Amino acid sequence: KGTTKDLSGLNGIPNIRYYYVFLLFAYIISVLGNTIVMAVICLDRNLRTPKYVAVFNLAFVDLFGSSALVPKAIDIFLFNHPSIPYSECLTFLFFCYTCLSMQSFNLVALAYDRLVAIIFPLHYKVKVTHRFMFSLIVSFWVFVILGNFIAVGLITRLSFCESVVINSYFCDHGQIYRLACNDNTPSSIIGLMFPVVNFWLPLVFILLSYLCIGCTLAKVATIQQGLRAFKTCIGHLSLVAIYFIPLLMIFTLKEKIDPDVRIINLSLTSVIPPMLNPIIYVLQTQEIKESVKKLLKIRWKSKKTIRKKIIM
Repeated sequence: KGTTKDLSGLNGIPNIRYYYVFLLFAYIISVLGNTIVMAVICLDRNLRTPKYVAVFNLAFVDLFGSSALVPKAIDIFLFNHPSIPYSECLTFLFFCYTCLSMQSFNLVALAYDRLVAIIFPLHYKVKVTHRFMFSLIVSFWVFVILGNFIAVGLITRLSFCESVVINSYFCDHGQIYRLACNDNTPSSIIGLMFPVVNFWLPLVFILLSYLCIGCTLAKVATIQQGLRAFKTCIGHLSLVAIYFIPLLMIFTLKEKIDPDVRIINLSLTSVIPPMLNPIIYVLQTQEIKESVKKLLKIRWKSKKTIRKKIIM
């Protein structure tokens, strides 16, 4: 029950050291990018809208998730510390799964925002309020945290005959419960429910929301109006594609994928979205671009004023 866990997921993969360099690069970009997005939303009052409550939360989840996963993974595999204490392994599992789940549900919140904004534009400010978005985000956090507490609690009931080698890059729930010596049925049920609740249902909701958006634009809008409305969805669609497509390939192909390729793909799914999400929002969201320009302009002017005062 309190055995040591060894992580072996990235060992034995050719030229893996170059991948560690990429992980570190991705982590640095993720930290800088998501910190900038959060700072811009906090500093600019024009961005304190319900939509940007969800964007801020996504940046926070990306920053938190990257910090929970990447430094520990680099320490384990690059500096050859594969053994991880039982309690630390469960903590690692909890935070990684919590952040992965919240990324998915956060995309649902942003999809709902786009759905209401395009289909019910006149009722948008009534239907999507600060209170509603806060309540939605908080309910997602509560649901995800409770679900992962249950998953971790069931893992603590399992017994392991000896030190366990987990073939993954983090303390993967499925890899752990399958190695137990006693009955793991409750954990296996949770393992089956997790992708359905945290992956398939959010993806179905997002796809249905865009189907509704497409049908609405086709019926009531001119081509120019449709393109203008659809342009507001490009950033969100990019985030959805980056997050869901790799997971969709992994879940559908399953055993057909080489184990090493599967581990690399899963790890990329954990690090690529947090790195690219802030870049996509800064480059493709006009409000954030304008806000960044405005904040940089104010900062440049203040520096110029300080220099003049020093010279005088």
